[in-house]
This record gives sequence, structure tokens and C-alpha cells, in this order.
Amino acid sequence: MASVTTAPAAEAAPAPEPRAETILHMVGRFIRPAIALTFLLTVVAGILYPLTITGIAQAIFPSQANGSLVYKNGQPIASSLIGQYWTQPQYFHGRPSATSPTPYNASNSGGSNLGPTNSALQAEIQANIDQVRKENPDVPDTTKIPIDLVTSSASGLDPDISVAGAYYQVPRIAKARGMTAAQVEDIINAHIQGRFMGIFGEDVVNVLELNMALDKAQGK
Repeated sequence: MASVTTAPAAEAAPAPEPRAETILHMVGRFIRPAIALTFLLTVVAGILYPLTITGIAQAIFPSQANGSLVYKNGQPIASSLIGQYWTQPQYFHGRPSATSPTPYNASNSGGSNLGPTNSALQAEIQANIDQVRKENPDVPDTTKIPIDLVTSSASGLDPDISVAGAYYQVPRIAKARGMTAAQVEDIINAHIQGRFMGIFGEDVVNVLELNMALDKAQGK
């Protein structure tokens, strides 16, 4: 039987190196549009959009856009959105704050994250109850303490208290300021903020506004 001789396979030719015009074509087709798009988005999203929104906010909501600052004698003293730590008897006190290392620390907003069955939370609330009763000795022990006066909010910065929480403190404030209970209650009633859109939340009063109104009523 005759043998068949096969010719050796031809070696594959090496791939040609990319030419300079091919590389330039790739740069022009892919890289340049990417750079241009990045620059365009930076200008639109990083400069034009923030400036536009800032301008609209300053024109329509200037107070809110600047932090809802509260002024006294032309000087900013606080923000109406962040509670303050009031301890003097002649002022309304806000709800407890769980922020650290100090109450109402705006740079460390947060709650205690303790559950209702946690013994530490129960001890904390009991300590708050004892403190509230100590601060308000003229309120009968049989009077229920509004819950917002003994529990902290989720943010730890709540600037408001319930209307009931404000009324609970009337005897102490009236006595400390030499005012009648009716006068203090009138100030509370004048600063009640209704529910959001009439249906969400509860009626509240801003603690800072109340205390400023108290000082104003006495010419301070």
C-alpha cells in the first residue's frame, strides 16, 4: 500500500503591530468622547445644577436654605430645627437627648437604639421620670407625665415638645417668673403648631420659640 506524505502546515504569520493611525483612530472614537462627556457632566451636575438649586432655594425659601436660623438682636443664636439643652427653672425644657458626649450634639445625631424591654432603657426612663418630678414639685404626683418629657427622639435633636408637655411645666415656669399660670398658658396657645397638612403627626410647640416669647413678655 502506497504511503501518503502530507506537507507540513504553514506556520502562522505574526500579527502585525498596530499602526499609529489605528491608535489615533481608537483615541478619537472612544477616549475623546469619554473625556468630553466627563467634562460635560462635571459642569452640568457639579456646577450648574447646584448653583441653580441654590439660587431657587435662596429666592423661594431663604430661611430654610440658610439653616432656619433664629435671630435675637440681629445675631443668630440657634436653629429652630435643632433642640437646645434648657435646665433653668424659668424656661421650658425639651425632651431628653441621647446624643453624646453632650445633649443635643448636632454633630452626633442619633437615638439610644434600646428596645422597650431593655433594662437599661427602663432604668433611663425611670431616672427621667424622677428628674421631671423633681424639677416640677408643684405638679401632683398623680398627674401623668407626657411621654415626650421622659423619652428621647430618634435623632436626639428634636426641637419640639407636645402641647401636653408644655402645659405640664406651667406651674414651675409661672412660679419662677412671677407670672400667672394663665399668662404662661396664653404663650403656649399662641405658639401651637398644628399637624402637618392637618393629618400627620400631633400638635407641638417649639421650645426655643416658647422661651423667647417668655423673655419678650417680660421685656428681656
